[in-house]
Amino acid sequence: MNRFNRVTAILIQLQSKKVVRAKDIADRFNISIRTVYRDIQTLVEAGVPVGSEAGIGYYLIDGYRLPPVMFSKEEVTAFLTAEKLIEKFTDNSMDSNFKSGMMKIRAILRNSEKELLESIEENIEVIRNKPFLDNSGNTNGIQILIESISERRSVNIRYHTFYSNEIKDRTIEPIGIFFSGNYWHTIAFCELRQDYRDFRLDRILSISKTDRIFKKVHPSIKDYLYKISKEQNLETVVIRVDKNIVQYLKEQKYYNGFVDEQEIGDFVQMTFLTSSPNYFVRWYLMFADKAEIVSPEPLKIMLREKLLEINRSNF
Repeated sequence: MNRFNRVTAILIQLQSKKVVRAKDIADRFNISIRTVYRDIQTLVEAGVPVGSEAGIGYYLIDGYRLPPVMFSKEEVTAFLTAEKLIEKFTDNSMDSNFKSGMMKIRAILRNSEKELLESIEENIEVIRNKPFLDNSGNTNGIQILIESISERRSVNIRYHTFYSNEIKDRTIEPIGIFFSGNYWHTIAFCELRQDYRDFRLDRILSISKTDRIFKKVHPSIKDYLYKISKEQNLETVVIRVDKNIVQYLKEQKYYNGFVDEQEIGDFVQMTFLTSSPNYFVRWYLMFADKAEIVSPEPLKIMLREKLLEINRSNF
């Protein structure tokens, strides 16, 4: 990215948040803090009213707004793809709100951009095997949870428990939502249990906000999940799998702690976080002849021992 485009992008980034840290700008564009200072100074010299607070970050003075910008072809197609994903992987309320927002974005697009959307709209599709909230009449759980998190307001839920298979009423203080294992979840402080719990949204049968503002200071969802991963002593596992069989792993990889993947030659390198290396090895045996363990070394030893055990018991 050339400097002009970067400075323009920094201006858009400043408008997108109340305060932006220099480090966030540096990380986004892979530049030094010194370069960030120079780019900010360029904006100031161009007449953009950029304010700053030492140790906090940069901000735009109230009242300043960047004129409407033109979108690139890649950005336009990304909007359309996001619309398809939200339609299949969120609730009715979130889908409706996003469609409303997309309508406004479409209204300001150039004719060439509108034609691009119309030409490819029927060529992008997202297939979801299980409909969202398929066991519930609740159709706007995500929206209510996001609102309650923003307002710091507790909510009442009727929840179908997994282990005891019972329906129970709970009052919770949600701290965040996340998508994992093909389901949306919320981490919330349960007033009954006086502790944090993971509630799967497809098991919430009904949900409503209360008038109570919670006073307890909760961690962010990111900090909470990081803390849990450390407490569970999750181990990082890296494997390389033949490209030809990756498609057959599908959802199984998520049940085994899948985190990331990247193509390396004829293989796909996958990273997992697992709390049970022994269970991971048993799953890995299903396709071990088409894969290799990159790390950790103890997992390779565990695999060899398991293969020897199978050999002794069958031959």
